[in-house]
Amino acid sequence: MGQQSQRAKAKLHSINAALESGGLLEVKRTINSGLAAAEVAHLIESSPPKIRKMLWELIETENEGEVLQHLSDEISASFLNAMSASQLVDLTSELDTDDVVDLLQQLPKQLSNDVLQEMDSEDRSRLEAVMFYPEDSAGGLMNTDTVTVRADIKLDVVLRYLRRHRSLPAMTDNLLVVNRNHEFIGILAINKLLVSDLNQTVREVMTTDTQVIHANTDEEDVAKIFERHDLVSAPVIDSAGKLIGRITIDDVVDVIRDTADHSMMSMAGLDEEEDTFAPAFKTGRRRAVWLGINLITAFIASAVIGLFDQTIERLVALAVLMPIVASMGGIAGSQVLTLVIRGQALGHISNRNVSWLMNRELAVGFFNGLLWAFVIAGITFFWFDDLQLAWIIGAAIIINFIVAALSGAALPIILKRQNIDPALAGGVLLTTITDVVGFFAFLGLASIFYL
Repeated sequence: MGQQSQRAKAKLHSINAALESGGLLEVKRTINSGLAAAEVAHLIESSPPKIRKMLWELIETENEGEVLQHLSDEISASFLNAMSASQLVDLTSELDTDDVVDLLQQLPKQLSNDVLQEMDSEDRSRLEAVMFYPEDSAGGLMNTDTVTVRADIKLDVVLRYLRRHRSLPAMTDNLLVVNRNHEFIGILAINKLLVSDLNQTVREVMTTDTQVIHANTDEEDVAKIFERHDLVSAPVIDSAGKLIGRITIDDVVDVIRDTADHSMMSMAGLDEEEDTFAPAFKTGRRRAVWLGINLITAFIASAVIGLFDQTIERLVALAVLMPIVASMGGIAGSQVLTLVIRGQALGHISNRNVSWLMNRELAVGFFNGLLWAFVIAGITFFWFDDLQLAWIIGAAIIINFIVAALSGAALPIILKRQNIDPALAGGVLLTTITDVVGFFAFLGLASIFYL
């Protein structure tokens, strides 16, 4: 695996060198026959817009579909929107159903409808079956390309049936057993088929106690099911128990990666599909919205400071020490917030353990608040030779740590109940709370003792 990775990096390096020297024929040959589709997609995403367009034009038509499914939505949409409906039909002809649906969902509605009308009725019905379900559900994630068998036939008949296929769907680790009404009843593992007596029936060797996924299951829950049960594929059924498709591990890996990207980028107010090499105006416009929200919260914190301007004028040391109170509370709260958001993503947090978690974080907040209150108070006393100021900042630290712990634990839970993404909104709200409480506690106590 390591040698393959090194070879891929060497090829990518040679392509970059060829592009710089103008050797387009060499680049075209390499990206169409020397690199996997995922590596070509990586090369495109790693290039500025001008080079990106040049690379796309060098990709042969029969390879475009494979490359597109590995590109981010924003970049693939820019290529797809420049194509006609007939070109898109040709491009998607060799792709799995779920991959075609992913591409169609990036198109304007009218163009997507035109593509569907260009397809034959069988392909159209398969796609519409997947598009009927939300994009982030098991139904939207599944592939309708399955191999099914009946329970009453013998294994030698199954083998003859399989040999009539030119190839099996990717990642076929088992055959799906259905009845005459196409209701799912179990699986026949490929490895069991190969080692069993061929005179036995499917019913005698199939497994009925298997993990089944309902079409309306959220994609994140699908990923958890695959993780817990070490699945390579899983059947998908509708509300009537009928088999409508299957989900494979490659689609689940995409969900896990997208979820991780979303959590990381949301912390900074960015979209997980953010293009590294997007034009300056587009990038600036997206970031401006989040910066505006942060400006509002900053003014709220400044307004709190403004309430105590006379106190600050009398004791300049308060202005020096204020950032310490807010910063320590912000970091303490962020630790709790990150832990809880991760716990939600893993499905660890529920109504039965929320109270235990809140009590634990309250205890931790009080312990760390007390510890660092003594440390900061001691430094303040030696710095400003003012015992009263040392006790004031120590008390403010304890108050802010407790509030930060409770806020960091409660905000993700409250936001999720309101169907608001905790990763996106939690950080801003937490920072505002810890800044406001920290400043108010510190300056409020100082006003009581110094005015």
